[in-house]
Amino acid sequence: MRAELTSLMEQYQERIIGQDENLTYLLTVLLADGHVLIEGVPGTGKTKMVKTLATLVGGKFNRIQFTPDLLPSDITGSKIFNMKESQFETLKGPVFTNVLLADEINRTPAKTQAALLEAMEEKQVTIQGETFLLPDLFFVAATQNPIEYEGTYPLPEAQQDRFMMKLIVDFPNLEAETQVLTNVINEAKTGQMPVSLLTEASLSQVKKDVKGVEIKDSVKQYIVEIIRKTREQEAVQYGASTRAAIAIAKTAQAWAYLAGRDYVTPDDVKQVVRPCLRHRILLSPYAEVEGTDVDNIIASIVGTIPVPR
Repeated sequence: MRAELTSLMEQYQERIIGQDENLTYLLTVLLADGHVLIEGVPGTGKTKMVKTLATLVGGKFNRIQFTPDLLPSDITGSKIFNMKESQFETLKGPVFTNVLLADEINRTPAKTQAALLEAMEEKQVTIQGETFLLPDLFFVAATQNPIEYEGTYPLPEAQQDRFMMKLIVDFPNLEAETQVLTNVINEAKTGQMPVSLLTEASLSQVKKDVKGVEIKDSVKQYIVEIIRKTREQEAVQYGASTRAAIAIAKTAQAWAYLAGRDYVTPDDVKQVVRPCLRHRILLSPYAEVEGTDVDNIIASIVGTIPVPR
């Protein structure tokens, strides 16, 4: 399966230019059975990242445009009365898919945002008392725009904590941006689209293999020490939760697997710790006023903890 994953990443990087690290993170979260929050200004390819990944892994893709008037039932579905059959029937919403893009999730109130909580945590949806299971491959990628605040509703901390990673998508460099333009023009001419490289069965096997990647006790302790240290910083009002430690461990397993190893190293932990923690740490008011960067705090915390041999 490693050969298929290598081919998948090669095709992924050919389609999405200048975001190699974020692409690896996206695949890492998918293999770790988690969900991802993507933050970036409009026009940086966030939707294409997610849609291309869905195609490459052979999954069904649905997109929901979050707006202030969106209702929870617009996501999960509802029961309707069938006049012809004289009975109620369930109309399933767009959440019943493999890869769900929650576009601009912070443009809808918390009541609607919370409609995803059960699906993300339990892989099931309850519609008027009846519970429906979601497929084994269920991956939520939510996007938000960091530069617009009017008409937005910040995600509650409890909702942010459900996302395994938060990725920051920035503008590509000159060379990458030129290549993006070239690729788009060429695709418009040829109409060539990405093809699926994995099946549901093969992806399920890969996810099982990822769960079997070994994490030694010393590395587990290293992860927990990082988490506990976030709660002791003067610039931090609330540190990371235990769920954050679980997220780091699971994504480190997936990162190690993609690197061709069956064991996790401290370097794997260092690779995933920033995207796993940046949305789980709440800065104190004075730190926010001073413009303190969360990633810098995470880096300083990791730098003070002895690395296990």
